[in-house]
Amino acid sequence: MNDTQTTDTPDTDATTDGGVPDILEPRLWRRNGWTAKVVKNSDDDGWAVEMTRSGASEPSLVGPWTMGRDKKNPKPLDQTAFHTLVKTAKEVIERAANAARARLHKSITYLDADERRLRVDLDIVPDEDDPHAFLSSFDDRSNEPLQKVRVSAGFKLSAASAERALKSGGDA
Repeated sequence: MNDTQTTDTPDTDATTDGGVPDILEPRLWRRNGWTAKVVKNSDDDGWAVEMTRSGASEPSLVGPWTMGRDKKNPKPLDQTAFHTLVKTAKEVIERAANAARARLHKSITYLDADERRLRVDLDIVPDEDDPHAFLSSFDDRSNEPLQKVRVSAGFKLSAASAERALKSGGDA
């Protein structure tokens, strides 16, 4: 074998995750902070792959896995598949984080009574003991903060509700 060829044989001597040895087995790969594990699909006769980030208790991604040539056993993991799975798992995590941010932050822009263009942000604080939110207004052109009031976590953001809450000093 020359220097440019690679093999998918197990290599437990290499380390890429803070001293934790890599595992490169047909159904289990651990490398660069990620673990890919091929498991029997509980819903049917097929196979699935779980991608778990180091330190996480649950997989970030679970998806179908391809059958091998014998149509019984799974296709072995390889470098290309592992890299694709890592990329996909990272995208899933990023989309979930973006969705969580979107649930906790809302923004509208409107003209107030003085024909001034305002941006109002609602930032929800998901505290178990004291859930609340902050309503903040900004001059839309200069982005200068104008006012910030505390409101309930269930505050429904609209131009009219924001204007009322800001004028009254909040509703919490």
